[in-house]
Amino acid sequence: MNDLNRRAFLAAGAAAAAPLVLPLTAAGASTTAGVRRGRGGPVVISSGNGLRAVIKAMEEIKAGADPVDAVVAGVAIVEDDPDDMSVGYGGLPNEDGVVQLDSSVMHGPSHKAGAVAALENIRNPAQVALKVLRRTDHVLLVGAGALKFAKAHGFKEENLLTEKAREAWLRWKENLNADDDWLNDEQHVDRDARAERAEQLGIPWHYGTIHCAALNAAGDVSACTTTSGLSYKIPGRVGDSPIVGAGMFVDNEVGAAGATGRGEAVIQSCGAFQTVQHMAAGLEPEQACLKTLKWIADHTKRRSLLAASGRPNFNVTMYALRKDGLWGSASMLKGGSFTIHDGTDARRMASPALFE
Repeated sequence: MNDLNRRAFLAAGAAAAAPLVLPLTAAGASTTAGVRRGRGGPVVISSGNGLRAVIKAMEEIKAGADPVDAVVAGVAIVEDDPDDMSVGYGGLPNEDGVVQLDSSVMHGPSHKAGAVAALENIRNPAQVALKVLRRTDHVLLVGAGALKFAKAHGFKEENLLTEKAREAWLRWKENLNADDDWLNDEQHVDRDARAERAEQLGIPWHYGTIHCAALNAAGDVSACTTTSGLSYKIPGRVGDSPIVGAGMFVDNEVGAAGATGRGEAVIQSCGAFQTVQHMAAGLEPEQACLKTLKWIADHTKRRSLLAASGRPNFNVTMYALRKDGLWGSASMLKGGSFTIHDGTDARRMASPALFE
């Protein structure tokens, strides 16, 4: 973290003491608590690959759609895109060449959630997660059960492995060796080295994922995270995206948060839940994201997950949207980005980094 970011982060942390009450007032308006306010809704935030998603979600909200329907409609554009190899149709497969998808959705006003994990042959897992939310008393369906549920609700099975993704998987298989996810006492996964080797060999590799959260003019919040998961993962591996409180969380009295990046780190930190709690305690969204990332960094102990400097060698990007319309994002390492639609226009922005 550079000196400016560090000073702002520490100052904000010192100011966070009491739960927030968030009336929808003008941005920048001073209050007795010294807390900056947002302009209210509508606002939509998404990960760096979500520019089309925030535009679509905003269109839906302005047309009167519930925010939960708006975010699911927004991420569907990316789920349907075969050129985005991190989500849905065309997503990179597991180590057996099978595309397994994960997603979670949460509706602020009802505080109800739905999720699916290790779902095969259905290109829009977020839509299936929304059905779980609305049509069941459950939260999470997985594997064969999730597929059976999707088919019962009219979702059509199809082969999600595109030729482009299949060729990438075959190149990865040909260069497997130490680049898989299996560990033994002598060999550990070095994420920096793994990504660098994949790039040198022309093999697409990533953590994947799109997150999207929306706030309407009435102050209601909803969110969704959807992914094809870690490239070439061990079959059945589930990351943070379908885990409510990890890859996505909503508290309609406070706001929403989500994550992309190394899912294992986000699960072990309850990343989205923690970020929403930081906002409830008084931190602005960007500072709440930074505080969660610092917690992750402080609790990363495995040597193979640490760079020579002692910082984590993997990236996580957090996104946060507060009930009053204030928004923010931050990344563990430099290079993260997010997209925002403030009701007027949509744009992509760089996420401030905990470690510069």
